[in-house]
Amino acid sequence: MRRNRRARGVWAVLAASAIAVITGCSPSPTVEHEPLPQVDAAFPSAIQDQLTTAVQTAMAATGSTGAIVEVRAPWAGVWRQALGTQTPKGGAVSPDLAFKAGPITRAMTCDVLYGMAHRGIVRIDDHLTRWLSGYPSAEGITLGDLCDSTSGLKSYAKEISDRWYVTPERVWKPKELVAYGMSTGLDGEPGAAYRDSDTGYVLLGLALERAGGKSAADLFDEYVFEPLGMESSSLTSGSRTGAGMLTGQRSVNGDDGKIDCAAPVDVTAVSGSAGFTAAGVFSTVDDLSDYVQALALGTRSFDTEARFADPLPTSTTAPTWLTARGGAVQAATLVGQAGAVPGYLTAAFADRETGMSVVVVLNNSRASGVNARDLAWELAAIVSKAPAAAGEKAPEGGRLPWEPQTYADKIVDAAICPLP
Repeated sequence: MRRNRRARGVWAVLAASAIAVITGCSPSPTVEHEPLPQVDAAFPSAIQDQLTTAVQTAMAATGSTGAIVEVRAPWAGVWRQALGTQTPKGGAVSPDLAFKAGPITRAMTCDVLYGMAHRGIVRIDDHLTRWLSGYPSAEGITLGDLCDSTSGLKSYAKEISDRWYVTPERVWKPKELVAYGMSTGLDGEPGAAYRDSDTGYVLLGLALERAGGKSAADLFDEYVFEPLGMESSSLTSGSRTGAGMLTGQRSVNGDDGKIDCAAPVDVTAVSGSAGFTAAGVFSTVDDLSDYVQALALGTRSFDTEARFADPLPTSTTAPTWLTARGGAVQAATLVGQAGAVPGYLTAAFADRETGMSVVVVLNNSRASGVNARDLAWELAAIVSKAPAAAGEKAPEGGRLPWEPQTYADKIVDAAICPLP
């Protein structure tokens, strides 16, 4: 049997229209969304075992004590699991805990851009200087360049990351982040090549605030969270700790200079302001699953094929199927984002043909964020071959150009902590 994971976004639209009819007023602009039907079933036990083994290996390789994963195959089932503990000696992880979503925020910032462009508030090719002054080195950069990460701007994170752990609850001003990112000059001409730039997404957030006359948090609510019914998600400038949060950790070096995997440090309190519109969203695996499916399938009224058209290679050595545009990475038919943020490694991807989605979070950020991406791609390769549930039909597409073992091996090879 199929059911809609969430219909709240659609019902919100219908309710607004009904109120407008009753009152005789024109409905206010709203974002419409059609949820994806999902079969209510479990994956075969053999597939569940494969998924569990993959996640446990990634946890060990990255020194993570806990992980939360949600995998959806609309034709086959859902696997939503919390593994491990909050800390080495802490309580069990539960699947509804929130965490910093990290670079997935970048795609959401582009959602706001495309949503505002759909309403005629901005244009994708508007120059940044139309909305923000005081950045002479950004001359020639468009809002689209910032979204596509082709602005040529460098990253601010590596310039100030050590300070995050010294004063974790410090509230960073977005313009501070931009100043650090622009302090070392440009990494290329605007529009020439893809170079992931957190600085660019912060600048885009500031420009959209100016154009929309609202805070970035309010814009995210309006264009991203409310239409999809993402009630556990927010763009937060402060710290979130305690009940309801997955503990974020980071392994540090011991006295011998080696990584101490047995005693990671709690860094949950690092302020969301350190990420702003580049990495400042807090969310859950359930919310992000709804989100990345909508992103991949273009289910919202402002979604357009042009957003992901003519993507650029992520690097000169990347395989031909690995590209980026529109605030997202495209891996064959998968669309999404992945990376690291203090305390967490995160990834969220969905298939543009089948709607299959994978969301993962590991709670130790010492290892590279590539590990979360590799785990997501390993899980996607496993589930893409799942047989159809009773009464369903498996899709003809959705076959990925890699095997699960390809990324299982990469995670093992990149391990920073001992494997069992």
